Amino acid sequence: MRKNFIRKKEDFKCLNCGYEVKGSGYTNHCPNCLYSQHVDLNVPGDRENKCGSPMKPIGVEKKGEEYIILHQCINCGAKKKNKASKNDNFEKIIKISNNNLKI
Repeated sequence: MRKNFIRKKEDFKCLNCGYEVKGSGYTNHCPNCLYSQHVDLNVPGDRENKCGSPMKPIGVEKKGEEYIILHQCINCGAKKKNKASKNDNFEKIIKISNNNLKI
């Protein structure tokens, strides 16, 4: 059973690049390098996961006008999807999406 999203307005320092991120309550990854942190267990915002490891952006999906970033935990391998934000580094989104291409 899925609970509702829990909005938490939190500022944080990116574990990957050190960027100081100003949270909006919906911020779930670094807008500079797109890395996330493995902190949610059941629903976004619950902060119940004890792993806490960095989550590397490994892929991008496009749904309509939205970009969805696929993250994978570098410690336990868990995967999560997060919506891209208008503040995200679009060049990084393009670079990651190029990784999805099979040539």
